[in-house]
Order: sequence, then C-alpha cells, then structure tokens
Amino acid sequence: MEKEDDYKFLQIKDAIASVNQKVNLIGVVVDFGIPKKTKGTDCFCTLKIVDESHQRPGISVNIFAESMEKLPHVESTGDIIQLSRVVMKTHGKDVYALFNKKFSSFALFEGKYGEDFIPYQVFSKFRPRDKDKKFIASLRKWLADFMLDTGSEESLSLRQIRQGERIDLVCKILHICEVTKDEWMIFVWDGTDAPPVSIETNLLFMNCRLEDEMEHPLPLHLEPLPLSRDILCTFPTVGTILRVIVDQGNEKLALNLINTGRWVKFLKIICEVDAGLWHGVLLPFTRLRYMPNEDRIVSQCQRSYDERASLKWDRMPWWSFPWPSRVTEIDYEHVPFVTLMDVLTYSEVTAKFNCVVRVVAAFPWRAEDFRSPLGTYRIRLTLEDPTARIHAFVCAEDGEKFFEGYPSVDVLTRKRNKLLGVTESDDGKEIEDAPRNPPWVQCCLKSYYLIKSDAWGSRNYRIFGTKLVA
Repeated sequence: MEKEDDYKFLQIKDAIASVNQKVNLIGVVVDFGIPKKTKGTDCFCTLKIVDESHQRPGISVNIFAESMEKLPHVESTGDIIQLSRVVMKTHGKDVYALFNKKFSSFALFEGKYGEDFIPYQVFSKFRPRDKDKKFIASLRKWLADFMLDTGSEESLSLRQIRQGERIDLVCKILHICEVTKDEWMIFVWDGTDAPPVSIETNLLFMNCRLEDEMEHPLPLHLEPLPLSRDILCTFPTVGTILRVIVDQGNEKLALNLINTGRWVKFLKIICEVDAGLWHGVLLPFTRLRYMPNEDRIVSQCQRSYDERASLKWDRMPWWSFPWPSRVTEIDYEHVPFVTLMDVLTYSEVTAKFNCVVRVVAAFPWRAEDFRSPLGTYRIRLTLEDPTARIHAFVCAEDGEKFFEGYPSVDVLTRKRNKLLGVTESDDGKEIEDAPRNPPWVQCCLKSYYLIKSDAWGSRNYRIFGTKLVA
C-alpha cells in the first residue's frame, strides 16, 4: 500500500516517459469516445486529456469497467478528471494511459467554471485527499486563461457535407431514440440546409423505378416509424435535421448517455445518401466533444438561425436562391414562405401555407393515369425541402388548375417531367438511368382531416392555388 507522502500527480509530459509504470494523473478532458461494450463482458470508453505541460495533442486514456454506469460520464469538454494508478502503455509510437478496473480509480470535476471541489462522479475505488484540491485549483486557474481547442474552425456545416466523406461536424443534438431493438438514431441540427440530392431515376429505394411508387414508395423519413408530433414540435423549423445512425458493427454503443440539447463536435463521421435523404453514420472510431455555447461557431450558428427564422422570406431553402424556378405560378405571391417542418408542426389541423419545395415522386406515374375513369384528377406527389418530406395530393378542381385544364397525355407527360426533373432527349423522350434534379418550385398547400374524431391522426395535405406552367 502506497504511503500518503508518496502520492503525487505527474504532469502528462512526465507520464509519457513512464511507460509500464503506474502513475496518478490529473487533466482536462478535450474529447471522448462514445461508451460501448467490448467483445467480452466489460464496457469501454476512451478520453483525451491535456494539461499545461502537454497542451496538444493530448494523451488518450482507455478506460474499462463492468458496466456503462461505471464509466466516466463527462458532462462537458473542459471538465477535469483525476486518475489514480493508471498504467502507461504504448501502441506503435503513441503512449496512452490504461485504466484497470481492479486497481485504478477516477473522479470528475467541473472545469473552468467550477468553484467547489466536490466531484460529480467518482469510481468506487476513489479516495479523496485534501491535497487534491490544490491540483484542481491550479488546473482551473490555467484553464481560465487557456483557449481550449475545440477545433470548430476545422469542422464543416450541414450545408457543406458531401457524400462518402469523413468529416468533423459541429451540431446540436436534438433527440436520441432507439428506432428498433438495439438500433439507435441521433437527430442533429446546425441551422443550415443540407445540399439537395440528385436522385437516381432507377434507384430510388429498394432498387425500384419511379413507376414503382405504389409498391415501393419513396420514404418520407429514414426511421422505421415516424416521430410523434410532440417530438417534432420540439425541433427547429428551419434547417436540416440530420439523422445519424449507428454503424451495424457498433450497435452496443451507449447512445443514451449522450446529452441532448447540447452543442457537440462529432469527430470523424461519414455522411451518406439513402433514397435521396442525407444521413450520418457513427463509426467505431467516432469521437465527441461537447462545445461551449460561447464557442464562436456555435454562437454564429445560433445567431444565423435566429435571424433567418425572423425574416419574412428567409425560410425559403438556401439552395433555391435567388428565387425558385418559374415552373409553377401561385395565387398568393405576397404570402411569406414557410418550411415543411412549419407545416408539420403548425398548431391547428386545418390551415393554408406557401412553400418552396422539390417534387421527388408522383403516384400514379403515367400521365394517362392522372385522372379517374370519371375524368377527375387524383395524384399524390412527394414534396421535400431541407426540413422534411410529405405527401400532398392534387385533386379535382385543384388538379384542373394545376395542369391548366385537361391537356393531352403528351403535354401532361412533359409537364410531369419538368416538375420532377426528368431528363429528356432532344426529341422529347425520357433518358433512362439519368439522375434527376427536380427544380425548386412554389406551391400553396392546405391541410385537412379525414376523420373528425381523429383530426391529427388523419391529417393530410393538398395542393391548391398553384399552376404548372412548364
């Protein structure tokens, strides 16, 4: 058993030179991996810490415990961790600290803004000492003048994402849920609009073609079941909400331990496209940093959103600037635009809206099927903007206005192709397998219900006051 007088903390630069020795460390947490289960019975996470002697890039600490609850639950980047009897190890040229659950211990303290010396989490073997306070106070004093490297300047926004690239993303965590057994999804947002996706004509969803919309409809969302309206109403109504899914080999991550409502930086995630919808993929090596609200990028995101949400025309998708295409004309040009998330979360069941959207699917597909045997228009369009996708119907007299009467099948086909971005050859024939890039168009929407006793549950949307002039 070590003597009290022999108990001391090493600075990180000295610990790095103490390979295969047990040391005591105290440092500032700059980022951390998401806790997960090992292939055995343990749980595991990794932290990166710095101190005044080793400010960049810091040193990794690998921590094993019997359960997720016993791993460190860091509340904020910049908090202080005290580590007792960790073993310094090497992996290639890198030196790291290994926490052994049999003899190591830890305690977590508030960082820069903390005033007391009471840890908010301790490992069961931790034993506080009065001498520890001076080390914590010293680190807090250093932190007060130290510009903690959050790395936000090196990150991308959702507006800048590209398919298949590994990126660092600063965003706000809005919601986390288990979408199916042991499969989790994180909903994140930064106030910007993700770029619109060119849709493969023959590979929309489950290898189906546009004309297979009845059997394999283009999905409105990536989660198996839609989120409840109560949850949707907590989301911002401007800016893309990115679904971040867990890599299939990583389904035992403890995502429920991540704090919602916080700004974070995900280090090394991949953005992909499925059925024309963006999603992020959380990889085994993805790390996380909680971002302070005072961070320059976080403040800029929030300020930009506040300005955009308050201005009359700024709810229009960024990608439609300076103005939507003239493929459509509407009866209510003077009415400000709203987003589809505004539509979904509006406080009343029945209402009218002016939107800028892309039409990404139509059912039925063939122009000759747009009208019933009685000659009445009946079409379901799939609309999207950066915030959501919905189905909207074109029916009866609204269809007559939309298509400017009852034109021939050839004219209807040309109008449909223009609306959905279908590429045509010089002779007017569709080019198979060509990607589609539907134009941004204006449309007027009205919401209504089918069943009075279940008004919200039977809510639908219909296009009105809109003319397709292509």
